[in-house]
Amino acid sequence: MEQDEDFTAFAGARWAALVRSGIVLGCTPEEAQDLAQTALLRCYTAWRKVAAADDRDAYVYRILVNCHRDSRRRRWWGERPAARLPDRGAADHAARVEVADAVHRALADLTASHREVVVLRYYADLGEQRTAEILGISPGTVKSRLARALACLAASSHLSDLPEGRPR
Repeated sequence: MEQDEDFTAFAGARWAALVRSGIVLGCTPEEAQDLAQTALLRCYTAWRKVAAADDRDAYVYRILVNCHRDSRRRRWWGERPAARLPDRGAADHAARVEVADAVHRALADLTASHREVVVLRYYADLGEQRTAEILGISPGTVKSRLARALACLAASSHLSDLPEGRPR
């Protein structure tokens, strides 16, 4: 009973961050919710291990990344037809939407391994060592992938097309 309460509190506190991480990894909001739910389900089934871990967040992010990799192996993620175009929001939010869209497109151009490192290192705010442990690579590989990913982002036409004065 106490474990269920502990898990419920943990999941409630991490839900939004896990969903946002899924979106930054390249999922639609709905897919990101499914990804976060799957990751938390796996955490729940192994809650004793998760609760005993030195860093629960790192454990959960590793599960999230693995679930994302598994989902991408199983399906084709190309174009999807839609009955109507998505609403882009009100005009007063246009600049914010434009920047978010440009960043999302620039991240989508990265390889999966580069995007994973960027998301864990900068979005989830994990250190190089924790990122390396989660991905099962060396800290040096994290650094080199980050350098390459940041170079790609700096050269991205999606970000260079933003008007001056807007965040890049």
